[in-house]
Amino acid sequence: MSENVKLRKKNLETIFYPESVAILGANKVPGTVPHDIVLNILKSDFQGIVYPVSPKEKAIAGVKSYKYVVDIEDPVDLAILVFPSSVCHLALEQCGQKGVKGAIIISAGFREIGEVGIEREEQLKAIAKKYNISFIGPNCLGVINTDPRSLLNASFARKMPEEGTIGFLSQSGALCTAVLDYARAKHIGFSKFVSFGNKADINEIDLLYYLMDDPKTNVILIYLEEISDGPGLMQAARDIIEKSGKPILAIKSGRTSAGASAAASHTGSLAGSDEICEAAFKQAGIIRCTNIEEMFNKAIAFAYQPLPPNNRIAIVTNAGGPGVLTTDASIHEGLRLAAFSEQTTTMFKKTLPKTANIKNPVDVIGDARADRYNIAVTQALKDENVDGVFVILTPQSMTDIDKIAAEVAMIESHYDKPVYTSFMGQADVASGIDILQRNKIPHYQLPESMSNAFASAYKFKQLLEIKKSTPTQFSVERSKAHSILDHAIKKGKKYLPENEAMQVLAAYGLPVVGGGLAGSVDEALKIAEKIGYPVVMKVMSADIVHKFDVKGVVLDIQTPEKVTEAYHSIIQNVSKIQPDAKIDGILVRKMIPVGEEVILGLKRDISFGPVIMFGSGGIFVEVFKDVSFRVAPLTEWDAHQIIEETRASILLSGARGKSAKDIESVKICIQRLSQLAVECPQIKELDINPLIVLEQNQGCYVADAKIML
Repeated sequence: MSENVKLRKKNLETIFYPESVAILGANKVPGTVPHDIVLNILKSDFQGIVYPVSPKEKAIAGVKSYKYVVDIEDPVDLAILVFPSSVCHLALEQCGQKGVKGAIIISAGFREIGEVGIEREEQLKAIAKKYNISFIGPNCLGVINTDPRSLLNASFARKMPEEGTIGFLSQSGALCTAVLDYARAKHIGFSKFVSFGNKADINEIDLLYYLMDDPKTNVILIYLEEISDGPGLMQAARDIIEKSGKPILAIKSGRTSAGASAAASHTGSLAGSDEICEAAFKQAGIIRCTNIEEMFNKAIAFAYQPLPPNNRIAIVTNAGGPGVLTTDASIHEGLRLAAFSEQTTTMFKKTLPKTANIKNPVDVIGDARADRYNIAVTQALKDENVDGVFVILTPQSMTDIDKIAAEVAMIESHYDKPVYTSFMGQADVASGIDILQRNKIPHYQLPESMSNAFASAYKFKQLLEIKKSTPTQFSVERSKAHSILDHAIKKGKKYLPENEAMQVLAAYGLPVVGGGLAGSVDEALKIAEKIGYPVVMKVMSADIVHKFDVKGVVLDIQTPEKVTEAYHSIIQNVSKIQPDAKIDGILVRKMIPVGEEVILGLKRDISFGPVIMFGSGGIFVEVFKDVSFRVAPLTEWDAHQIIEETRASILLSGARGKSAKDIESVKICIQRLSQLAVECPQIKELDINPLIVLEQNQGCYVADAKIML
C-alpha cells in the first residue's frame, strides 16, 4: 500500500467520522440539493456539529449560518461543497486555509462537461494537494455512514438506509438512489454508502482499502463505469480477500464491444475490453455481477449467512415441481444434492407423513404447516452430509406462511450452516418474505437465483483456501530481446519479421526450432540441409499479416527438390494474391511433429496493461473463439486456470482415445510469455499460433509467431 493510499485512509476516517461538518453553499430553498443535504444531516441524528455556510443567510433549518468557512470559530473536519462548479475552487481554497482535511464535492460541471470542466477539476486537485485535503467527487451523490457513532447522511438521497454490514461504492450517483430504494424495500442495510463520482482525488482503490479495515463492513459492493488503474484495483482486491476475507462484488458497465477498434492480431481482435475485465476480476477474486438484482442476491448470502463448508445442499419443499426446478438449477451451478445419513432418513420416516418424499429433495407435502417444516429443516441441518439448506414454499390454502417464516428464522439461528429460502409467489407470501428479510434470512424469488448465490459463496470459500503463489522469475536474455525490439522500432517497423520474432521468443526461453531466412533457392537448400528434413517454408513480408491467406506457407518438405519447388511456389502465390507486398525472403524452419495446436497471445490493455491469451489454435482460432485471458504477471496457478477454462484443455488431456499431451510445458510457456509481456513494453500485440503440443514429456514448439510493435 502506497503512502498516498495511507494518507487518504487517514483522511477518509475524517470524512466518515467527522466531529464537525460544514455545508458550503447551503440555502433555504426546499427541494434543492444544498438545502436537502443540510436537512439530511440534521434528520439522520448526526453525532457531531453542523455548520451551514452561505454568503446570504443568517440561519438555515434553525441552525446558525456562516458567511465563509473561515469564519467558523471551531475546527471543521469535513466540508461538503455544493457551490456552482465555477467557484468551487475558491471554496476549497478557504477549506485549506481553515485546516479542513476531508471534503465531499457534490457539485457537477467538471470533467463530465468537457474541456472547461477538466480545467476546473485540475484546479481542485492542485488546491487539495497544496493543503493535503482528500476529497470525494466532484459530481457525486455524497457519503452515508450508518454507524451509530456517526450517523452521517452527507448526501441528497431521499432517506437514510438501515444499518448493515454491506459497504456500497458507486461511480454513478443516479444508480445510488435506485439502489437505496431497492435495498430499503428488502430491509437490506449498509455500513458505508459512497458515490465517488469523477474520482478526481479519492478513487475506488482508496475506498476499497478503507473498507478492508472497516469493522462495520463484511461485504463490499462496487459499481464502475471506467477502470483507470486495473493493476491497482486487482492488487487491492487480492489484499482485501487475503487479509480480511471480505468478498467484493462488482458491476462493470460497458459489456458490449460497440466502438471497439479493429486489431491486427488474433489476440487483439479476440481480447475485447469486457473479456479482459472479466478475466481480471476472476483473477483477482472479484465476483462480477451483471445487474443490481444479481449483486444483491449474492450480497445477502454473504452478509447474512456463513460460507458453506462444501457444495452439498438439501432441498425442503411443500411442492414437487419447485423441488425439481431447484434440483436442476443447483446441478447446473455445480452443486450436489446431499445424500442423507441413515439417522436422518430414519427420523424422516418416523416424523413425516407416509406420502412425503424423504429423499432429497424432501417434499413435506402441500398441507405442511410450520411443525413439519421444523422437522425437515432441523434434521437436514443436523446431518453432517449437508452443507446448506434450501427452503421452498408455495402458498396453499392451509399453509401458515408467517409461522413457517418465523420458524425457519428461529431454526437458522441455532446452526452454523447457510439457509436460503424461496417463498414462491408475490401477494400471498409477501408478509412471510418480510419476516425472513427482517431476520436476515436470504430470500429469492427464483430457484436459479438461490442456487447461483450459493454457488458464488462456495466458490469464494474455495478461493480463500487456495495457497497463494508468486510469479516465477525465469533466467532470460532480456538485453538481447530489447536490442532486437528497439532496433526494429528505430527502423520504423510496425511488425517484427518472423525470424526476429522467433529470436525474441528464444531469448525468453520459449521453444523455437532451428532455421533461417533465405534470399534465394540456394540459401534455402543450405539451411534445410543444416537443420535436417522435413522442413517448413514461409514467406517473410512486413506487408503480410496472415501467411496462409496468401498461400505463403508450405509444410512437411522432405527433399531438396521439394525445397526448390516450394520456394518458387510461395513467390508466385504471393505475387499473384498480394502483388504489392514486399518479400524479404523465405523462412526455412525445422518441421515440428504433429501435435495439438493451441494459441498463445499478448495484448496491452489501456486499463489493465499486458494481457495473456490462451486457447485452441490453428487457422480457425477466430471462428471457434475458444480462448481465455489473464493479466500479466501470471502465477503457476493462473497458467493452470487459463488452460482449464478452454475446451482446448480437454484435447490436451487426451479426449476420445487420444493420448494426453505435455500440458506442463504449455504452462511454462504461458509463464515465460507473461514475463516477456511485463519486461518488454515495446510489444503491443503478439501471437504464437500455433504452439504445437507433443506427447507427455516431449514438450511443445512455436510453429509461427507475430509481434506487433
